[in-house]
Amino acid sequence: MELIHVDGKGNYTVAERVQRAMASSRQRLASFVDVSAPVHWNTSQYIAEYLIGNPPQRAEALIDTGSDLIWTQCSTCSLKGSCVMQGLPYYNASKSDSFHPVPCNDTLCLANQAHSCRPDGSCAFGAFYGAGDARGSIGTEVFAFEHGSVTLTFGCVDTLMITPGSLDGASGLIGLGRGPLSLVSQIGASKFSYCHTPYLRSNATPGASSHLFVGATARLSGGSPVMSMSFVQGPKRNPFYYVPLIGISVGKTRLSIPPMVFALKQNGTGGGVFIDSGNPTSVLINGAYRPLREELRRQLHGSLLPPPAGSGIDLCVALAQEKTVPSMVFHFSGGADMVLPPENYWVPLDDSMSCMVMHKSSYVSIIGNFQLQNMHLLYDLTKEELSFQTADCSSL
Repeated sequence: MELIHVDGKGNYTVAERVQRAMASSRQRLASFVDVSAPVHWNTSQYIAEYLIGNPPQRAEALIDTGSDLIWTQCSTCSLKGSCVMQGLPYYNASKSDSFHPVPCNDTLCLANQAHSCRPDGSCAFGAFYGAGDARGSIGTEVFAFEHGSVTLTFGCVDTLMITPGSLDGASGLIGLGRGPLSLVSQIGASKFSYCHTPYLRSNATPGASSHLFVGATARLSGGSPVMSMSFVQGPKRNPFYYVPLIGISVGKTRLSIPPMVFALKQNGTGGGVFIDSGNPTSVLINGAYRPLREELRRQLHGSLLPPPAGSGIDLCVALAQEKTVPSMVFHFSGGADMVLPPENYWVPLDDSMSCMVMHKSSYVSIIGNFQLQNMHLLYDLTKEELSFQTADCSSL
């Protein structure tokens, strides 16, 4: 399954792309078969390409490790005026011989946390995100990927009320989370992997795309060293993949952050750190973000410039001083260290200024996809383990 970034199709300046990514991150604070799909980069997200139905209809979706349900906007939403713009025609269930509605008493309907019965006995669902809500009906349909096809349960959305730009032209969403309706769970896969090409064209191979692999084909490539860690067990019915972050370094300086700052609250109401492929940029809880910001201010003191007003950005330097920005390291329990080069957390906004693209949160930490550029990730759900290595994602 090929992965392409959302902004890759838009005529956006770098500053516009960064601001869209930051805004999107804040909103989010809101059968056995192998499949793979091409994924390309667009405005602030990574989008998978595939086909739905018989005869097949083209679709594109954000890949999201932070949620479960697979859904796409359907032609019925255009009748209500409740669609958001997408780059492809809306999926039309009435033109597919392989679409079947799911009854509201079916276990596939009951697997949705928000479900109800429609007058005709079919299943209605609601899915809720930081950026808004998706509502519609649950059905089954044939999904054809670059390699492999399978019948999946999915949401046919007829009402989508989300912050403008959240889908960035995609048709819908592919959930890769831990719940029963995610792509991973539905095909019975024990592992999946993906690798994000760089956001900025200046750092990427022109026209480059990467892939999402689900099933036996998911593996890391040779070359750079592999680091691994065990997942942290999260609350029941929670889709997230929590990781054991215990510290952060900036350059050679280990920040004074107690490891408990990153811990999940015992009552499951917050805290913790999870990786979210649907979150464009990383979010750090205040107790970690403040020491990070202050250490960067100390190390970059003579180079700092005032950030653009209203941008939500804290730290900027002159573009000519970008080489003075140190690398950052995420330290995980068990000895795994994830090294983020400057280009994975700073970005040139224009010809004169480069800024940090991370921000703070009061209740949770999230590692987003900007920080994971050219990082190959393998989720092994049998071992309950995340492995990663640096890679040239455009060559995989």
